[in-house]
Amino acid sequence: NKIKTNIEFKNVNFGYNKNKIIINDFNAKVKAGQKIAIVGPTGAGKTTIVKLLMRFYELNKGSILIDGKDIKEYNRSDVRSLFGMVLQDTWLFEGSVFENITFGNNKATKEDVIKVCKDLGVHGFISRLPNGYDTIINNGDSLSHGEKQLITIARIMINITDIVILDEATSSIDARSELMIQKAFSKITKTRTSFVIAHRLSTIKNADKILVMKNGNIIETGSHKELMNLNGFYAELYHSQYEEK
Repeated sequence: NKIKTNIEFKNVNFGYNKNKIIINDFNAKVKAGQKIAIVGPTGAGKTTIVKLLMRFYELNKGSILIDGKDIKEYNRSDVRSLFGMVLQDTWLFEGSVFENITFGNNKATKEDVIKVCKDLGVHGFISRLPNGYDTIINNGDSLSHGEKQLITIARIMINITDIVILDEATSSIDARSELMIQKAFSKITKTRTSFVIAHRLSTIKNADKILVMKNGNIIETGSHKELMNLNGFYAELYHSQYEEK
């Protein structure tokens, strides 16, 4: 029984404490395979939406449905197994590059990993490491933040999940890695429902739907073009990002 991952947020209300509701009556429908970008200033509630989707917190009111079924009816670990995540803080453990990429997938062979890494364009940098895929990753290593991010992305590609969540906080990443990450992101999102927490608006022009958040509310929603035509908060954010450059 394959989850096709249509997602619906219905009248979602949430606050980390009951007196301070930060997400008010949030409604959105996401079709399987769509790419949804969530934008807004720091503290607007962008990551909160994602945490609710994965049932890290329970809603105060409303429901989130995956293929018409309330996520409350799924087992928590079943809900989480649907998601692949690339977050700002890359999570790698002390072990080889190969072990880090195949974490959660004990069936993957060396050939599988090399194929995925070639596909993503990361095989080159891994091959140049002292012991290639057998290089041990530890805290004192010389991997850049961008390279660690790319290893995390390879892990998602090898663990085929239905929904991908990308926090593209690429602020601490050099330009070359950023380009590779952008390419890898677009590869991952082609075949899956995806949520991108966007910091640089230039990267989300091709999203199917953009949710614009401010103080926990979704204040605008639409494609890049529709939102620019609205000439509201999103357009203002967009212009301000470019004028800073």
